[in-house]
Amino acid sequence: MNVRVKKNVYDILRGSFLTDASAFKNWRIIIFVVLLLLIMISSGHRVDGKVQKIATLNKEQREVRAEYIDTKTILMRMKMESNIRQQVKLKGLAPSETSPKKIKITYKKD
Repeated sequence: MNVRVKKNVYDILRGSFLTDASAFKNWRIIIFVVLLLLIMISSGHRVDGKVQKIATLNKEQREVRAEYIDTKTILMRMKMESNIRQQVKLKGLAPSETSPKKIKITYKKD
């Protein structure tokens, strides 16, 4: 290895690039990179939270949809004519034996 490369690697390991005369430029870059890393970590945590919330809401939506379908099925069964006849029969009512008659109303002009 070249002597210059060895010296540069040794200076980096020793940390002298942070304490010498041109260290201000290095500190600005390091602080900028650290800020970017903090923003990236924060963004990742927020995304994870949102993904978990979406999963929870999707599960809740499936449960509510299943409940809606069950309720709709029960309502459809309750509205069936055979079910209505059975409920009315229990209360002592029965279908009419005679067919309905049409009532005509005529107006006389004076």
